[in-house]
Amino acid sequence: MTDAHYYHIDTLDRFIHEPARLMIVALLYSVERADFLYLQRETGLTKGNLSAQLSKLEQAGYVQIEKTFRGKMPLTVCSLTVEGRRAFEQYRARLQQLMTAAQHPDLSADQVACS
Repeated sequence: MTDAHYYHIDTLDRFIHEPARLMIVALLYSVERADFLYLQRETGLTKGNLSAQLSKLEQAGYVQIEKTFRGKMPLTVCSLTVEGRRAFEQYRARLQQLMTAAQHPDLSADQVACS
C-alpha cells in the first residue's frame, strides 16, 4: 500500500468514536427519534452517564434533545440532527475504508476510497 497514512485510525471522528457516544449515535441513526429510557435500555449506560453523553452530543450539534411531559411524567426524546447524521455517515465510511485498507494492503488510498 503506497499511502501508509491510510491506516491511521486517528483520522476517525474521535468524538463519535468514544464507545458510549458511538452506541448512542448508532441507535439514533436507525430511528427517527428515541426516548431516554429506550436509549438507556439499549446502551446499558447509567442514567448519569447517558445524560452526560447526550449533553456532549447536543453541545457538539449532533443530537437534539426535547424535554416534555407524558401526562405528569417527564419525557426526554432525542434525535440526530442533520449534522449528526452526516458526521455518523462520514464516520462509517471512514471506518469502512480503514477496514478495507487493512484487509487489502496492496491497494492504494484511491482504490480503497472507491471500493
